[in-house]
Amino acid sequence: MISRYDCAIVGGGLAGLSLANNLALNGKSVVLFEKNAYPFHKVCGEYISMESWDYLTSLGMQLNDMRLPIIDKLGISAADGYMLEHNLDLGGFGISRHFMDSTFATLATEKGVTVMQQCKVTAVEKHGAYFSINTNQGAYEATLVFGSFGKYMPSFLSENRPSNQSSQNFIGVKYHIKTDFASNRIELHNFQDGYCGISMVEDEKCCLCYLTTANNLKKHNNSISLMEESILHKNPFLKKYFTTSQMLMEQPVVISNITFKRRSTAYQGIITLGDAAGTITPLCGNGMSMALRASSILSILVEDFFDNKLSHDTLVNQYTSQWNANFKSRITAGYYLQGLFGKNKMTSLALRSLHHTPRLMNKLVALTHGERF
Repeated sequence: MISRYDCAIVGGGLAGLSLANNLALNGKSVVLFEKNAYPFHKVCGEYISMESWDYLTSLGMQLNDMRLPIIDKLGISAADGYMLEHNLDLGGFGISRHFMDSTFATLATEKGVTVMQQCKVTAVEKHGAYFSINTNQGAYEATLVFGSFGKYMPSFLSENRPSNQSSQNFIGVKYHIKTDFASNRIELHNFQDGYCGISMVEDEKCCLCYLTTANNLKKHNNSISLMEESILHKNPFLKKYFTTSQMLMEQPVVISNITFKRRSTAYQGIITLGDAAGTITPLCGNGMSMALRASSILSILVEDFFDNKLSHDTLVNQYTSQWNANFKSRITAGYYLQGLFGKNKMTSLALRSLHHTPRLMNKLVALTHGERF
């Protein structure tokens, strides 16, 4: 007998997990499919804006008991060693995805969500009032299906990728390190064709995560260590962190073939959120908060759908409208900032100019932070 649920979620990252927890709190039957097994590391800056604090606690995340670093200082360096300092009025906090996602998965299970780990979805098809979902662990049915599959489009939707945009190919690399670093600080360090963020997470360890072009890696015989020594170490701050820190991972976590393209909030009736709905550049700021806010928006609309106040099409249309209202300017700002960073002379000049125009700097930071929800 095929199990049927109110809602199915493809992808168990932060967007999918928060949505699953929220829907379960509202009494919906939910199945979530995650291709990996919790806990696992993800390439992520691991900084969350304070805008999300109240929402996370409402879902059962005991943030006040976790002794997480609260971040209210920002430093941005150019490759030549110039550092711009700025206060973060709203600020954020640090928490690793390894810890956060696994905690969220446990909370979801406690709320009655069926969390299917190491479960790959191979097909999703609409059949009248429900969707059929095929996986490597069996078949399921659901009234609504949500896509939280991140930056990579799943194979069963590959023919529906937007094809009207070209985009450069990037790689992302993440380490956890122990180093001398203030817990209330986040830094962003530029280097040629890339930038690297560092901030503290739980247990007094730091997340060091960078994005650069695939071409940078290719130029160094696909050797991450050679690329880091040749390019990243030219920034004196990065050289210090890479050469004096205790590396807590045997190997970094790496993702490749990253492109930053605009996407859609729905594919073949599957409603998307997080990076699946619009690939978010790191410089959009708080991609995790954007994913969380999207799940909050969706959960309210889903309630109206099951109360027969909205049709499926109207749900998608209203969600799209609210997605654009909340995130379009942030994503657009991220694309522009993406073009500014990683260019040595231009970045250095821009940072020096911003030092003398604090109001403009405040506006740029505000573009990457939303209101509390």
